[in-house]
Amino acid sequence: MTVHQFSAPAIRVQGLKKSYKDLNVLRGVDFDVARGSIFALLGSNGAGKTTVVKVLATLLKADAGTAGVNGFDVATQPRDVRESISLTGQFAAVDEILSGRENLVLVAKLRHLKRSGQIADDLLRRFSLTEAGGRKASTYSGGMRRRLDIAMSLVGDPPVIFLDEPTTGLDPQARLEVWQTVKDLAERGTTVLLTTQYLDEAEQLADRIAILHEGRILVNGTLAELKQLLPPAKVEYIEKQPTLEDVFLSLVGAE
Repeated sequence: MTVHQFSAPAIRVQGLKKSYKDLNVLRGVDFDVARGSIFALLGSNGAGKTTVVKVLATLLKADAGTAGVNGFDVATQPRDVRESISLTGQFAAVDEILSGRENLVLVAKLRHLKRSGQIADDLLRRFSLTEAGGRKASTYSGGMRRRLDIAMSLVGDPPVIFLDEPTTGLDPQARLEVWQTVKDLAERGTTVLLTTQYLDEAEQLADRIAILHEGRILVNGTLAELKQLLPPAKVEYIEKQPTLEDVFLSLVGAE
């Protein structure tokens, strides 16, 4: 990696637009993601979150604008981008017939990595799945399956990982397990772009939060900065700070 690549944002999006016939999904999206940080793209269903991720992952071509990942342009350097990233979608992509360890070994071999068994064992240990490593993935709980899915995404140590609504359909305990996994990723230096429709998820995990609504970024900042957009409410002389939910609903409008 060059000095410029290391100092530049891990992800840079400028003026991104995408339409499907008459439906304008992205209407000029701009944001940067600092290296080693967790960036949450928060929005309701249909806001355009997954479309942004697909463009960044080179799965979809934008109609206008530019996007770069790890210093590489997604349109002109797609191979370099793909070598720099991993993507975990809304549903776990594990093979339930295989064991947890076999899933990891398979991914390592598909990526032509040496010592696939050692890589699998290291990731099982890192994600607290060593004891379950020999069991079929079909026997895993929702949280274990999602942790295995994220572990599979980290085979090869990609510097950037996209998590597209990673806790959809999980129970509260499983969500907490995934949250801790995401925090651990950032602590190890991985850049995480997280899409979510859950306000508490963005509040708990993200260093910065961008609210995407109808294809546009309405606001982009830290949780503290977003809370400053609304005046604190005073009830019986006790100052009540606005919540992220208050900010979100004031911007996009309550249904």
